[in-house]
Amino acid sequence: MLERATRTIKTAGLLLAAYFVLNIVLRLALPHSLELDEAEQSFFSQYLLAGYGPQPPFYNWMQYAVVSVTGMSIGALIVPKNILLFLCYLFYGLAGREALKDQALAAIGMLALITLPQVSFMAQQDLTHTTALLVASSLFLYGFFRTLDRPNLGSYLVLGLATGIGLISKYNFALMPAAALIAILPDAEWRRRALDWRILAAIAVALVIVLPHAIWLRDNLAFASSDTLVKMAAGNEPAGMVRIGKGIIAFVVAIIAFAALPAAIFAATFRRDFIRALSAGNRWTGMMERMMLASLAGIVLIVLFTGSTTVRERWLDPFLLVLPIYFLAKMQAAGIDLSGGLRRLRPVLPVLMACVLIALGLRVVGAGLIGVYSRPNVPMARLSREMSRQAEPALVIASDTYVGGNMRLQFPDVPAVIPDFPAPGIPAYAEAKGPVLIVWRGKKTATAADAVMPEQFSSALTAAGIAPQEIGSLSLPYYFGRPGDNFALGYAWVQPRAR
Repeated sequence: MLERATRTIKTAGLLLAAYFVLNIVLRLALPHSLELDEAEQSFFSQYLLAGYGPQPPFYNWMQYAVVSVTGMSIGALIVPKNILLFLCYLFYGLAGREALKDQALAAIGMLALITLPQVSFMAQQDLTHTTALLVASSLFLYGFFRTLDRPNLGSYLVLGLATGIGLISKYNFALMPAAALIAILPDAEWRRRALDWRILAAIAVALVIVLPHAIWLRDNLAFASSDTLVKMAAGNEPAGMVRIGKGIIAFVVAIIAFAALPAAIFAATFRRDFIRALSAGNRWTGMMERMMLASLAGIVLIVLFTGSTTVRERWLDPFLLVLPIYFLAKMQAAGIDLSGGLRRLRPVLPVLMACVLIALGLRVVGAGLIGVYSRPNVPMARLSREMSRQAEPALVIASDTYVGGNMRLQFPDVPAVIPDFPAPGIPAYAEAKGPVLIVWRGKKTATAADAVMPEQFSSALTAAGIAPQEIGSLSLPYYFGRPGDNFALGYAWVQPRAR
């Protein structure tokens, strides 16, 4: 029996490995124009900094290390991300093994992560920092569950490692360790785990990981929190009960959107057994319930404190990630024979994997059918070739990280900057050792307005006493697009003054 269960774990791991290889192959087969987060990583991978802006730096540090070794390419962006996602599933399976005490159920729980759209589809579509958060959350669950069940120095070190990585992956991860502590307080035995001297080793590991960014954050707190506050802002909604009500409704809708698909799939495959199991419980399910409730209560307090009317499903990733393990634990606690439900669930999971792959491909190759284009449809390679027919730039100055990251991919040996980054007021025009290509976003079709240099560039050139040699715009059809549907960039060539 154990041998068969072990084979099940191995089979699940091999299936996941094949699935992520197919994701890599699919992304490499699609146009190499970058998604928003991919472009950001392409751009920031030129720099090793303690902080990059509103997002913590873990993924940026990882991407910088990869690009430093391999050079910039689409593979350097795609392969590490899929390895991280594979690790997310792997750590989740290990966490399930600790909580469920059943190798076969742990394998099912590991594969059942595919039922969470935020993990399966959204993370593959674009998200990078959230991918790091998912890995850290799965590793935390493994370290936490193992510490509760079989505490040793290794389990505490895993807990500290996950906490450190999580805190520099996404700031909302900070609620997870706090919720975990609250969850074990009612249990006398588990409560002693928090007072064990080995918790100091976990804290030390987390502090070592977090310290470089924490020092940067101390002096850049307003900058780091600006983007999140903008996303959570209530706009023109007046303060009061209406705004609070809208925030709470958005919170409830986000929970439903996150949990609806896995709950529906488990209900459809386990049928009445799933409904019966909802009233069952044991020590482990109670702990997971308290952990989820404490985390969600923290989100509610943030919504109330900030006056937010926006709550996105992916903000709940670390707090509701445990749902598949929780569902299996509830049915296990009810003493239900799970064999029939597992037989029905197993074939559903690879079908969901296939659906994700098909959806990721169709959103690009089928974009012309509905006229709604994703960023891989943007003809960045063609635009770059057209702009650089006469010469290759020694420096690219872009209007934003999306344009800058794509230019970096097209000209991997050419440095790219944006206004005020990597340093405020950087004298990029004067420092370049060759022709400078300035690029900005245009309209849907090239117009005379696109060939007018944005003021942020023209004023800097005027101050430097440099006149552009050429200003123009290009408009080219989207990949897989309908006739007449184009994407445009404005550009200018500048020759720095000889020193």
